[in-house]
Amino acid sequence: MNFILLAIPGFFLLIVIELLWNHFKGTDYYRLNDSINSLSLGILSRITGALYALLPLSLYAYTYESFALFTWQDNITTWIIAFVIYDLSYYWNHRFGHTMNIGWASHVIHHSSEEYNLTTALRQTSIPNPIGALCFIPMLLLGFPPWLLVAVGSLNLIYQYWVHTQVIDRMPAWYEALFITPSNHRVHHAKNKIYIDKNYGGVFLIWDRIFNTFQPELKQEKVIFGISTQLASWNPIWGNLQVLSSLIRDAIRTEKWSDKFTLWFRKTGYRPEDVTTKYPIIKSNLAADKFDTKLSKSQKWYVFFQYLFVAAGILPFMILLKDMTSTEIITTSVVLTFSLFSLGRLQENSPNSIIFETIKFIACTSACTWMFAHMPIIGFIVGLISVTSLITLLAILKKLSVSIAADTSY
Repeated sequence: MNFILLAIPGFFLLIVIELLWNHFKGTDYYRLNDSINSLSLGILSRITGALYALLPLSLYAYTYESFALFTWQDNITTWIIAFVIYDLSYYWNHRFGHTMNIGWASHVIHHSSEEYNLTTALRQTSIPNPIGALCFIPMLLLGFPPWLLVAVGSLNLIYQYWVHTQVIDRMPAWYEALFITPSNHRVHHAKNKIYIDKNYGGVFLIWDRIFNTFQPELKQEKVIFGISTQLASWNPIWGNLQVLSSLIRDAIRTEKWSDKFTLWFRKTGYRPEDVTTKYPIIKSNLAADKFDTKLSKSQKWYVFFQYLFVAAGILPFMILLKDMTSTEIITTSVVLTFSLFSLGRLQENSPNSIIFETIKFIACTSACTWMFAHMPIIGFIVGLISVTSLITLLAILKKLSVSIAADTSY
């Protein structure tokens, strides 16, 4: 029982409201490239989640069925207790995601945005954290079934959505003292030295107070969002692999065999001494120029509508998932993932982006055939968007070629 799918319309409604507030107040909380990248990463996490579900073995199901110590009645008291214990488990899962290399390789993508708005909340990882996942095993041993973990976990994530905003300054003092709020979660997303590795809670602030990881937002210390090693890419696939690939390279390069295995479980940022000497990485906690790429007005509109195009494909995919075969799931996942990759390359003004976009349209048109057979209306709409987008792309190409010809003429 996952409530995330039901909450998606509300997520986007709140984004629209925040965008309108941003426009009328004249703030700079949104950038098109950054927001589209966050939303693309959110879609990619849903796609990979569907692929992981195809795996035949579930550690959670096996643990519950084999080792559960108690049986709970399905009532409101059980749900409340499960919700509170889940939040404690989430605290440690989240903390390991920040303080251990293997955990950070999974979680880093959520913090890679240099902006902070509601789209940042949807910037989710596609790489599981095996150590963090173990934090929920005690709940299964206590007799809470896996479906209840999924249910209360989705409610936990829904709560966390609204705290990713700068629109709200502070909540009432009593609320700030008990719950995670936009103010103390902004601290969590900061790369200022004083704010790093603080405020891990999902819903309740009590865990941070108990385990001494609470840090209030300070008026004299403006939050700087992002990570110390800038992602500098709009490619959602590379965004997920950046830190993981760095760890793999360090494990291969180091001559010390113990480091090849232990660096994964060392404190976040640890690198073998011989690798650090030969391959230094420059990090900064200061505000630097934000990564961005210049797009023309027509390109921006194209990028925006292409995101809507992919979103139009993910919705029926998630709705029909239970009725799809493994082959259909894998094929659709590949098409949608390639579409997100192509969109990222387009945002980066890559010379090959037009080729990728053309391949994408061919793949999407083929996918529409299957979609039309299962959901005729949605299939027709997606097909229409695909054709319209291709025509728009050709128009942009024509416009760019005319502009280039004008610039190079003598």
